[in-house]
Amino acid sequence: MAWDEWEQLKASAAERESSRMQLNGLPPEDRPNAGNPQGDLQVHQKDLAAIGDHAFKLYNRLWKEARVTSTDSAGSDLASQGFALGQALRHVSTRWEKQLGSVMDACALISNHMDFTKNAHAGDEVFIERHVSSIHTLDAGFDDDWAKTGARNSIYGEKEKKKDEG
Repeated sequence: MAWDEWEQLKASAAERESSRMQLNGLPPEDRPNAGNPQGDLQVHQKDLAAIGDHAFKLYNRLWKEARVTSTDSAGSDLASQGFALGQALRHVSTRWEKQLGSVMDACALISNHMDFTKNAHAGDEVFIERHVSSIHTLDAGFDDDWAKTGARNSIYGEKEKKKDEG
């Protein structure tokens, strides 16, 4: 190994070592949420309502338009007349009903879950708002910058003046 090669290896090792010590996170260009300081998970009430509404509408359309009861009767008629196509048609109809039921169940689940989530988040908002406002009120009582030293904090109301007895 030549001296120059050894010096080069030492320099590259030192660079790797120094960069390892400096890393405490991803550089901004490699972070997926670099432009959004709050992260990328945001849900608004209108978004939840729209998803639930679309799922509900899809469920209703599937109920009205996708159920095919005439296929079963046609399959039975053809089978009774000796056509092999009748049995195949009934098999397809049975499979269709099972798959349609699965899709409709999923739509109902999504619709109900979005309604539940919307209501749960609304309740959480009220709960958090109440607690934060009570913390603010409590914090105002401990605020050192509210008045000059020795002055009474206005949050506790005015002190009643006692009559001098004499």
